[in-house]
Amino acid sequence: MERTWEELAPGVVRCRLAGWDETVGAVAGDESVLMIDAGPDTATSAALLRELRALFTRPVRHLALTHLHFDHVLGAPAVLGATRYAATGARALLTPEGRSGLVSDATAHGAEGDGARRDAAALTAPDIEVDTSLTVELGGRSVVLASAGPGHTGADLVVHVPDAAVVFCGDLVEESGEPQAGPDAHPSRWAAALDGVLTLGGPSARYVPGHGAVVDAAFVRSQRDSLARRFGNDTPTGPGARQCPDTDGGA
Repeated sequence: MERTWEELAPGVVRCRLAGWDETVGAVAGDESVLMIDAGPDTATSAALLRELRALFTRPVRHLALTHLHFDHVLGAPAVLGATRYAATGARALLTPEGRSGLVSDATAHGAEGDGARRDAAALTAPDIEVDTSLTVELGGRSVVLASAGPGHTGADLVVHVPDAAVVFCGDLVEESGEPQAGPDAHPSRWAAALDGVLTLGGPSARYVPGHGAVVDAAFVRSQRDSLARRFGNDTPTGPGARQCPDTDGGA
């Protein structure tokens, strides 16, 4: 299947997968590539890896998972040898019950059951959980991973490419439809999560949603305000609060 990789800046690309219109992104440095989300199954992910290798001729050594929904993570077992990152709390979601939920959600949306079960069984916990922010070096380029949630899920991660002014938002932002608040969402915290995303990227960044076309800060702000009207805005405070920092560095 021929896919179009949209160039957002030199060495920064994303594609929209057929079916659920989910985004897979990639950021290339001089030495390695960071992949953002892995698609809904290992066959798709393996094809994406071949395409990225042709685009950049550098290995994918890092994989950032924006959240643990089937259409973004079940392809992860195909990304061999990469360090895997997710927001704090992601490991706790990969219980037998959590894996069963991924399979149930995949098959409910039309995925083939045996394949979904194999991919869920092969899905390993992230190597690194990001509690606040973490800078990943790709060789001549730094990328900031930031824990933004809870919001769309209990463990939402965003990826900021400072030198390109691009933020990959996962499903904290959706352009192709209304944001989906499933049973694992934290609706009253979602608006506060988007406040952190906007602080991280700033007013001139381009924001890449989990589903749909690339948007600007005004769109994210409008979606944030809509979520606040729908669900309230319970801004977390205290030592347990996790929001995107307004810096672009630091582990």
